[in-house]
Amino acid sequence: MASVFRGYDLTLGRPVAIKILDSALAADSSFRTRFRLEAQAASRMSSATIVRVYDAGEDSEVDDAGERHPIPFIVMELVGGRLLKDIIAAGPVPVPDAIRYVDGILEALEYSHRAGVVHRDIKPGNVMVTPSGQVKVMDFGIARAVSDSSSTVAETTSILGTAAYFSPEQAKGDVVDARADLYSTGVVLYELLTGQQPFRGDTPVAVAYQHVSEAPLAPSEVVDTVPRALDAVVLRALAKDPFQRFPDAAAFRETLDAAASGSSPSRRQVDTLANSLYGPDPKQAAETARSLRQLSSDPTMKRTQPGPPAAWIWAGVAVLAVLLISVLIWVLTMRPGSVIPSGSRIVPDVIGMVYDDANQTLAGKDLLAHREDEASETVPEGDVIRTDPVAGISVARDSQVTVYVSRGPETVKVPALVGLSRAQAQTALDDAGLALGQVRREEDPDKEADVVLSSSANEGDEVAKGTVVDLVVATGTVTVVDLTSNFSLDDAKKALEDLKLKVTVQDDDSCPATDPRSVKSQSAGPGDVPIHSEVTLVSCSGAAGKGGD
Repeated sequence: MASVFRGYDLTLGRPVAIKILDSALAADSSFRTRFRLEAQAASRMSSATIVRVYDAGEDSEVDDAGERHPIPFIVMELVGGRLLKDIIAAGPVPVPDAIRYVDGILEALEYSHRAGVVHRDIKPGNVMVTPSGQVKVMDFGIARAVSDSSSTVAETTSILGTAAYFSPEQAKGDVVDARADLYSTGVVLYELLTGQQPFRGDTPVAVAYQHVSEAPLAPSEVVDTVPRALDAVVLRALAKDPFQRFPDAAAFRETLDAAASGSSPSRRQVDTLANSLYGPDPKQAAETARSLRQLSSDPTMKRTQPGPPAAWIWAGVAVLAVLLISVLIWVLTMRPGSVIPSGSRIVPDVIGMVYDDANQTLAGKDLLAHREDEASETVPEGDVIRTDPVAGISVARDSQVTVYVSRGPETVKVPALVGLSRAQAQTALDDAGLALGQVRREEDPDKEADVVLSSSANEGDEVAKGTVVDLVVATGTVTVVDLTSNFSLDDAKKALEDLKLKVTVQDDDSCPATDPRSVKSQSAGPGDVPIHSEVTLVSCSGAAGKGGD
């Protein structure tokens, strides 16, 4: 994709790395525009785990024929160390080091995803480890610039170089969000633990097919020294359905750290998790196989149904060839400037901008911005999520472009929970789009068992959808102490009445009374007793010196 040179910033007096893009990519004007915007987005990120982007621009050169060609470049932080790809190639990576490397990648993703930047090409070749052990992730935004300028899996793969770390949604050409980065990180973790990628094939499309349709072996089945606790982490990260993966990089990091120091699940538990994540979906598998076969002549993929007659195939190939040649001739003969009529405008890319900047950019193109706010879990509040029409579409001058702006995560109101039973509170939380967290039990002399006493969020509070709410519920019991020692009868009665228990006193004239009167025995306790229950206290009431046997 690029050549990288060591440079020196004369203004700021520091060494830098200068990445100059390949001439084939530089010739694509749409790619240059996308590349510039993505570099700007990446430059806003400042994290110890991300290679900083200092600047981006475009130079030009004149060839022997006198034609001028653009040369896009990025100026980045110069980082010393080794690529994670080279560390893996050098031999087995100890499990603690593998966890540390992946933790660094997830720290970078946690930061970038909060900034609304999805990497899209997490792989060992894009991760460096400095001599001090610091993990550095690089090339944020470049993968998006490439993929948005390519139309198929085959084209994108030919530029990115490998499909081994593709998420299933990237392989299928579906919408990609932050969870695609978590899948790719899961592939990197798998390779660090086992020394091999979970899916391998003769062609990129064959590998993409496996990402979509096949279940990986658990790492411990490949290398028996891998802790089984990490099997569950890897299998969750490699779930085909993005909604079954970790919800974000922070959750992935937390689970990974817990697995590194926690107990191992049983083999049956790992198998159960694998079945739930990779259960067969014949319809989806058939559709995916059919679409992927259209992108490649991979001989490893066999037809499951008879194909059309050979004559039809050759006729179709001939028609397609004629169409392609016609389009090629039209492109080569098309004059610059004839593509866009004077009364038309190309919708610019304003994704990631704040609304005011997007409005000014559209106004500069003689287009009218219409703002629509909507909730987003991944795009920071106030930033543009998308536009309608999308960037690159030709529209009439003074056309209206709807700009969808993030208002942050969707919020909901906390329902009334206090006084409900635990089951009713669970239903109320589910209906509100909230999650039940920890449930702690606490004594209350007036509340039946499992009645909610308090919650971690107050009724009516506006919280993000999916927020976890902890509850405190009543035990339905109170604790009665031993009243037969160090308690007078009056003190014992008061202690029980404070617990709102019914107290009955029974005199026993078989033993001499004391002054003050004491408690000989109690009908309940010491220990937990149901609320509002009755406790009988037995007290000696006989004459002094009368005592029993």
